[in-house]
Amino acid sequence: MRRAGLFALTVLLLAVIGSAIAVVFERQEGRLQFVELDRLQKERDEMNFEWGRLQIEQATWAENNRIEQIARSQLGMVSPSAAETVIIKR
Repeated sequence: MRRAGLFALTVLLLAVIGSAIAVVFERQEGRLQFVELDRLQKERDEMNFEWGRLQIEQATWAENNRIEQIARSQLGMVSPSAAETVIIKR
């Protein structure tokens, strides 16, 4: 009987040690995942800032007066006069 009790105690001790190691491992894994989450959130915030900046830049490049200026200077385009304007009716 004493031998069976010693065996059971040894098995329980190994189970406690194993579960303690598992708890430590999982806590460390949780910390690593939290660090990764924080890094990804910072990266997301930086990308959102860059996206906003690019949208402002695109709006600036697409302004009508800028497009008209380029059309006049680089392409030699001009607005037609009233005499050159033709209205087509169906």
